[in-house]
Amino acid sequence: MKEYKTITEISGPLVFVEVDEPVGYDEIVEIKLPDGSTKRGQVLESGEEIVSLQVFEGTDELDRNSSVRFLGETMKMPVTEDLLGRVLSGRGEPIDGGAEIVPEDRRDIIGSAINPHAREYPDEFIQTGVSAIDGMNTLVRGQKLPIFSGSGLPHNELALQIARQADVRDDIGEGDEEGEDEEFAVIFGAMGITQEEANEFLEEFERTGALERSVVFQNLADDPAVERIVTPRMALTTAEYLAFDKGYHVLVILTDMTNYCEALREIGAAREEVPGRRGYPGYMYTDLAELYERAGRIKGLEGSVTQIPILTMPGDDDTHPIPDLTGYITEGQIYIDRRLESEGREPPVDVLPSLSRLMDDGIGEGYTREDHGDVANQLYAAYAEGNDLRDLVNIVGREALSDRDNLFLDFADAFEDELVDQGWTTNRSLEETLGISWELLSTLPKSELKRIDDDFVEEYYRGEDEEEKEAEATA
Repeated sequence: MKEYKTITEISGPLVFVEVDEPVGYDEIVEIKLPDGSTKRGQVLESGEEIVSLQVFEGTDELDRNSSVRFLGETMKMPVTEDLLGRVLSGRGEPIDGGAEIVPEDRRDIIGSAINPHAREYPDEFIQTGVSAIDGMNTLVRGQKLPIFSGSGLPHNELALQIARQADVRDDIGEGDEEGEDEEFAVIFGAMGITQEEANEFLEEFERTGALERSVVFQNLADDPAVERIVTPRMALTTAEYLAFDKGYHVLVILTDMTNYCEALREIGAAREEVPGRRGYPGYMYTDLAELYERAGRIKGLEGSVTQIPILTMPGDDDTHPIPDLTGYITEGQIYIDRRLESEGREPPVDVLPSLSRLMDDGIGEGYTREDHGDVANQLYAAYAEGNDLRDLVNIVGREALSDRDNLFLDFADAFEDELVDQGWTTNRSLEETLGISWELLSTLPKSELKRIDDDFVEEYYRGEDEEEKEAEATA
């Protein structure tokens, strides 16, 4: 391996080096400082004479007297089942004071694309314990379902709640008895978070015991932006190993993808690239797709990789490039709502703009309870109507509404109070979620339940004085 002392320029996180032979893209480099210490980096762009490097530990102590050695291999993640219960840096190095990791294998962090023909269609229910998700926007194994949030909203609390409560069982939701537990793991990748947030995450993981089945990757706000680029790839490489080699069902939570995209923009500016929308690189769609498309199932293999990326929308604008591109690639989104948060709802999930495109494939007969889909459709329709009436009340007053309108207005309030607002520590089974749903629907006349099969209405409807309600509604 040649050692070069031909650094021509240092710009932000980038170093430019003159070379006299070809260097591979993404190749790992070792940079030796004049004081004898070393730093590691990665080839970002390779030309015939000039190579640009991104340095993981930052370029503060570097100067032109530093030497560069190309190691002839791409960045790899040491993987083993013993990673469960460990806390790692954004570069995959242990930071929890535990024993040194003895890897079973070393995997390229770029990963390999899943052959579309080999993909198994995602259709098996994952219970998060959050009613607004399980009941209305169901998550299934192998899906990628992002959370769209805003600055200052409690998306981290929701991420922690899902991480400690998420469960995969055979026949979950079928009858009163739950099926047998399956191997389940959580990979938590935090990018650009503060030290205070990192401490909260770890304390919560340790307090609830969720750390035992988790691998935590932690990149702090004062860590180099370049490290933020490799953190999700480290996390997903670990997830793929546990899923497809060890048979685990793995839930990957990545927060915050906005910080990841800001790091892309920072590096793009340092490379003097022509910017795309709002200054972000033109290749950001491709880059995000490389990450999100690593979710899925493979035919003939037991495990699965499910992703919940979390992003904060700048200015609460869902047309911003980050949520906009994420929405194109993923299969839906869960919205955190500022109004619900200001009213104290926990978690403040707004089900109306939220969507899970694979929900219908993972619920109903053979997956969850048979009435699940009908109940979700009816709840959505009734809540949407009640929510629309709130605007009308602001104009004409509640007294001007009909008795039927008042029923739906009350339903919208009760929906938020009883189904959405469950608290951060409440873990609801699907049976409990559907039970609350039927209690809410039973406040409406039977004649209004037009989206539910009559057999389900007869079995689960709990309304009292039904004839009186129907008479009031039609008066």
